[in-house]
Amino acid sequence: MSLLIQGLGTAQPPHALEQEAMAASALPCSCSNERQRKLLPTLYRRAHVERRHSVVVNAKNGHAKLPVHDRMLAFYPPASDANDRGPSLSDRMRRYPEEALPLALDACRSALDDAGVAPKQVGQLVVVSCTGFSAPGVDIGLIDALGLPPTVGRTMVGFMGCHGAMNGLRVARSLADAITEPDQHVLMCCVELCTLHFQYGWDPQKVVANALFADGAAAVVGKPEPVARRDDSFNLPRATAHGSCLLPDSRDLMTWIIRDHGFEMTLSPKVPDLIHQHLRNWIEPWLAEQSLTVEQIQGWAIHPGGPRVITAVEESLGLPEGAGDGSREVLRECGNMSSPTVLFILDRLRQQATPLPWVALAFGPGLTIEATLFR
Repeated sequence: MSLLIQGLGTAQPPHALEQEAMAASALPCSCSNERQRKLLPTLYRRAHVERRHSVVVNAKNGHAKLPVHDRMLAFYPPASDANDRGPSLSDRMRRYPEEALPLALDACRSALDDAGVAPKQVGQLVVVSCTGFSAPGVDIGLIDALGLPPTVGRTMVGFMGCHGAMNGLRVARSLADAITEPDQHVLMCCVELCTLHFQYGWDPQKVVANALFADGAAAVVGKPEPVARRDDSFNLPRATAHGSCLLPDSRDLMTWIIRDHGFEMTLSPKVPDLIHQHLRNWIEPWLAEQSLTVEQIQGWAIHPGGPRVITAVEESLGLPEGAGDGSREVLRECGNMSSPTVLFILDRLRQQATPLPWVALAFGPGLTIEATLFR
C-alpha cells in the first residue's frame, strides 16, 4: 500500500527577520573581539538565507510594545561576559508549548482544508519534533483544538533531526496500512522551534547553525491506497517507498545534544563532502529496487542543510541544472526549519505541477540519509 498525499499545509511564525538583522542581534551574544565581530556577518551571508521566521519575537512576557528586533534582544540579551551562555534550558523550554501548538495548529488546519477532510475523519495522528517536548504535548493539544476523535491513535516521532519528516512519513504510511474504515485518514505534523536554541559564544560550528536555523511547521493528510491504483486522484503524489543509510565514520560530524542552555548542535564542514562521496552509491541501488534510475526522477526535494549540502547532492547524483532550485528558494526565504523544511519543498513541487516521480532527501545525526519516493 502507498500513502496518498491528499493535503499539505505549511505555517510560519508571523514575524520574519532579515538575515542582516539576525546577524546584528547575534553580535553581542557571540563575539568577544573585533576579529569575531568582522567575521560573523560574513558567516551569516554564506548561509544564503535572506530572512527567517522566529517565535522568539512573538509578543510575550510584556514585550508586545517593543519593536520586533528589540524583542529578540529581550529574550537573548547581550552576553555579560565570555562565559555567559544565555537563557537556561528551562527558560527556552517554557516557550516551547506556548509557541509550538499554535504553529502546528495552523499547518494542520491548512492541510485538512487542502485535503477536504474533516477532523472527525482523522484516525491516526503523527507528530514530529526535535526542538522541544512536554507532556501532555502538541499531540494532545491538536486533538483538543482541532476536535479530533478522542479515540485517535497518537504517535510521537522525537529527536530525529532534520530528516524527521521522512521518519514521520514512514510511520504514517505504516499506520495507514492498518486503517480499516474507508473514511479514515492519517494526519502527520512536523513542528520545530529551532530559534529557541540560539547558542552564545564563539564556536564556528554553532555560529553557522545560528545563521541557518528558523521556525516552522508543516502537515500532511493521507490515506492508504494500493500502489497500482489510479483513479480521479491520479495527479496526487503517493509515498511508495522509504530508504535509510547510516554513513561510515560520521558519528561526530552532526550532533544534537541537550545541555543546560538549550539544545546544542555541532555541524562539521565535512558533512557535504561525505554526502558527495556516499550518496550515489547508496541511492542508485535503492531506486533500482523500485525499477527507477536517478535520471528518471523528475522532482527533487533536497533538505537544505546549507548551500553546500544542496550542491553536494546535485554533483554527486549528476542532477540537471535547476534540480535544487526549490531547495535554495526555501533556504533563502525561510531558512532551515529542520523537519518541516522538506515538506515546504514538496509543496513547491506540487504547486509547480512538477511531474512525478519525486524523491525527498534529508540528512541528520548519525550521519544518516533518509529518502522517500513519491509516484
